[in-house]
Amino acid sequence: MSEINLVFPGQGSQFVGMARNLMETTIAKEMMEKADETLGFSISKLMLAGPSEQLGLTTYTQPAIVTHSLILFELLKEILKKKNYSVHMVLGHSVGEYSALSTAGVMSFEQALLATHTRGKAMQEAVPAGRGCMYALLKAPLSIVEKACRETQGIVEIANYNSEKQVVISGQNEACQAALLLMEKMCKQENLSSIRAIKLAVSAPFHSSMMKPAEEKMTEFFKAQKLCANKLPYIANYDAQLYPVGTTGEKIQDNLIKQICGSVLWTQSIQKLENDYKIIEVGPGSVLKGLMKSIDSKLNVLSFDPNFSWQQTTETIDQFL
Repeated sequence: MSEINLVFPGQGSQFVGMARNLMETTIAKEMMEKADETLGFSISKLMLAGPSEQLGLTTYTQPAIVTHSLILFELLKEILKKKNYSVHMVLGHSVGEYSALSTAGVMSFEQALLATHTRGKAMQEAVPAGRGCMYALLKAPLSIVEKACRETQGIVEIANYNSEKQVVISGQNEACQAALLLMEKMCKQENLSSIRAIKLAVSAPFHSSMMKPAEEKMTEFFKAQKLCANKLPYIANYDAQLYPVGTTGEKIQDNLIKQICGSVLWTQSIQKLENDYKIIEVGPGSVLKGLMKSIDSKLNVLSFDPNFSWQQTTETIDQFL
């Protein structure tokens, strides 16, 4: 039996109409109904019809991405079974880690939905609107970014190590601006090209120490949850370590709580993957495929987000495998 790795995307991959092309399947219809019932509101309507402003709110975005990703996983399982494939390892980017852990048997679909809805709401409420921000930095020397963050007063931290060509900083507005100016100065001193900084359309400074209130709320949430040991190996965002089958639910829970304020070590995580395994990105969009190919061009990655009919998508996967 052949093996494959699965990766699951995080926030920013959502769009109005997500999962629409899956609704011809019984699995998608049943899971959408279960998601609406579990959450107590129509996440399916938001996903399929918007409005985009509401879907873009973190408290809705996170369970929407998890719903889409786990529907795709259930559909993919049937294809993998027919092609005699099993899953070797899973990992997810930020909230995508919840999708990954659900596929690994750590939490149920319902638990993943409630956890990410709670997480999104807690992260949204952790910092008053307008006090924090995030910037994606393109082609920025990591040593300069790290030094600027250390030497800037206030809170400015690396939130995401997305690839060797892209890191994301997060923190207080004034501190982020000061850090960007310091980076520009450092680049000039070393005769390097200017760093391109793109302000992200997010409502809070995620994956920074400013998320401490959200970390505390999720700690309370998990006290009432029972997480199981994982049935598939996974790589954690928080420390980029590989956790083997049988890691305790308590340890995985601790990783998820620390992830809220901690950096997403995506580059370090992808560097742990072996080139001889095919990889499927399971969820909306194809952001992770681009990041992963940037980290290691030898990785064989397919983004599994149907833009066509389900039949056409099935044929694409058949050819990939």
